Amino acid sequence: MPDELTRYSSPVQGSARFAAQHLLMKPFIWSLLTVHVHGLRNLASLNAPFVAIANHSSHLDAPLIMGALPRRLSKNLSAGAAADYFFDRWYKAMGPRLFFNAFPVERKGLRNRKGLAGTLLNEGVPLLIFPEGTRSRTGAMKNFTPGSAALSISRNVPVLPIALVGAFAAMPYGASFPVNGRPDVHVVFGRPSKAAPGEIAHQFSERLYRYVVEMHDSTARAYGMPTQAEFHRAVALRQAATVVENEPEDDEGAFDGPNEPQATDTPQAADTKE
Repeated sequence: MPDELTRYSSPVQGSARFAAQHLLMKPFIWSLLTVHVHGLRNLASLNAPFVAIANHSSHLDAPLIMGALPRRLSKNLSAGAAADYFFDRWYKAMGPRLFFNAFPVERKGLRNRKGLAGTLLNEGVPLLIFPEGTRSRTGAMKNFTPGSAALSISRNVPVLPIALVGAFAAMPYGASFPVNGRPDVHVVFGRPSKAAPGEIAHQFSERLYRYVVEMHDSTARAYGMPTQAEFHRAVALRQAATVVENEPEDDEGAFDGPNEPQATDTPQAADTKE
């Protein structure tokens, strides 16, 4: 492995990362949340390299996954982080590199200047990728970009699907700290999967999306939490309400021609919005 890539699997870097994750990050996050981990039996036959994917709605997502995975799978796990945000200044990359073994990716897919994602997989380093491309602002999942599926196919490595349930409610978009009361959050590990014969990246990606939604919703229903359908319905209702608010009001005092409008006993308010 070239010198600039050795840190992703370096024992020295790994020891520092272990200390950061398991002595600092995990105890802190677990003290603020009530974390439930499901599907560990699905990991029994999984070995690196692999591509872990998950829905993304909170800054808690990567810490939850890193903390919930067995050490043998998480020790060199490298999380994709937005190149335009975390890697535009060297000092901003220090935290993601220490805690998440982060590598830079573009927000739209997995393009990176040096093909780093594929190189890391070739060298046995597993990846954590959020295929929606960015955090959801509403809890509703966006469609997956096909980059992670394409990596799985081109490098012949399995994809580990993960559903995160409750992370959005615990620390939604724009929040700088989890809500009080140690809210319940569920990390659900699915069955590792590869593309079927003849299945192209877009088809594989769509199948993975449906599987993550299925895991999310079955867990959400079991524990009385919002499903993806409910998140999407709430988004649609808010959008409809916004459209109604922005529509011009009916001008019942309007008139055609030169006649003056009829006087009324109750004066018409110029703006009826409170």
